[in-house]
Amino acid sequence: MRLTWAQPEDLVGHELRQAAEDGRDAGPAARAWAAAGGHPAPSRAGASPAPAPPELRALALRLLDELASLPVPSAAAEPASWPAITATWPASPAADGPAAARPRPADRPARPEPGAGTGADPQLRRRLEAAWTGRAVGCLLGKPVEKLPLHAIRALGRAAGNWPPGDWFTARGVPAELLAAHPWNRRSAGTSLAENIDGMPEDDDLNYPLLGLRLLRRHGKGFTTADVGRLWLDELPAGRTFTAERLAYRNLLQGLEPPATATHHNPFREWIGALIRADVHGWTHPGDPAAAAAQAYRDAALTHSANGLYAALFSAAAIAEAAGGRADVHTALRAGLAVVPPRSRLAEAVRHAVDTAHRYTDFDRVVDHLHERYGRYHWVHAVPNTALIAAALTHADGDFTHSVCRAVSGGWDTDSNGATAGSLAALVDPHGVPHRWSAPLKNRLATTVPGFDGIGFDTLAHLTAQEAARP
Repeated sequence: MRLTWAQPEDLVGHELRQAAEDGRDAGPAARAWAAAGGHPAPSRAGASPAPAPPELRALALRLLDELASLPVPSAAAEPASWPAITATWPASPAADGPAAARPRPADRPARPEPGAGTGADPQLRRRLEAAWTGRAVGCLLGKPVEKLPLHAIRALGRAAGNWPPGDWFTARGVPAELLAAHPWNRRSAGTSLAENIDGMPEDDDLNYPLLGLRLLRRHGKGFTTADVGRLWLDELPAGRTFTAERLAYRNLLQGLEPPATATHHNPFREWIGALIRADVHGWTHPGDPAAAAAQAYRDAALTHSANGLYAALFSAAAIAEAAGGRADVHTALRAGLAVVPPRSRLAEAVRHAVDTAHRYTDFDRVVDHLHERYGRYHWVHAVPNTALIAAALTHADGDFTHSVCRAVSGGWDTDSNGATAGSLAALVDPHGVPHRWSAPLKNRLATTVPGFDGIGFDTLAHLTAQEAARP
């Protein structure tokens, strides 16, 4: 058995790539790895085909330690601690700690609508039901084309007469030779193509919000990062984790504590995993993006650092602003950007993506530009994916269908991008999620998270509104 996302010989190549991104001098380690016959990181799979011999695996462990000890030139612009992060916020004095009450991150007079933070507020519950449903729709739309390169996604959509995409992907009408050249995601096609959808199938992009809801119901808004780790060990099978989450899980089992769980031999710490856990923190702080970001930080710090962590702050804050019921999509995105260190790579990418989305009417041109600029990153890295989400939401101007379709059409981590775009767009689109998207889901979510299998999005909205009402 080759355990994915965990073998030392498969981690070195990813850590060398991460070092290049954050400016560390990894040349000696790269040369030593190449001279010993070490291979580059697998481009799409989580593990190389065969295990390394003992001496190469021992070298991999030593090089991971050496790389971790190198100074990080980007650290000044990309701080790690919560006080250092909040010190970068515009017009916002830093607070004492991530559990404390926060000022709004920018000087905006907006407040949540009356009753927006109470479980009894029917308008909030309706918005939250739309957000849960929108997240599921966007995820399901992106599932069959996850891991496919951009040109393949476009070819499959065009062959079905669905490009630019405006509906579920389908195999109907697609030539057999094209399907053979670009097969759908093997784990998803049976449940996510238009002809196969029957409720919302299980996906980690929905499992993590469920775990976030369980976390809040068990510990309240004052939970700690250690509480997140304990909950995972209680409720989350290790085989349901991937990339940074799997390595943080391994680190927990080895006795490490946060924040070391996020950084020890974890080259995926700037990938997208923390972002896909952030929605529930925004949903439970309607109209208060700073508090949502603080809560998201304590969750994300278990597994991620720097730009991987900032992506979670961005998403939580933007969704919180939208959940207040008064913001348009552009205001929400500005609220998200306000909690991200402005000199970070993620902030630069989001600003550039928004500007690019305003520049072109054809979204394919926006996507081509983003791939040219950020294509050097791994397809699951937080920087390109967060940029794509911001571009899609900006270009769609608050329309739900256009938001999820544009997010998925841009490639990279298609189901995760569709999910986050769908969650936020459902909150700002006055029509919510159109029936043609929600109907195939049948208000039913499959999951292995205990106690939630088969639950409806209406019930999830009610439970989430209760947590929003808690102090």
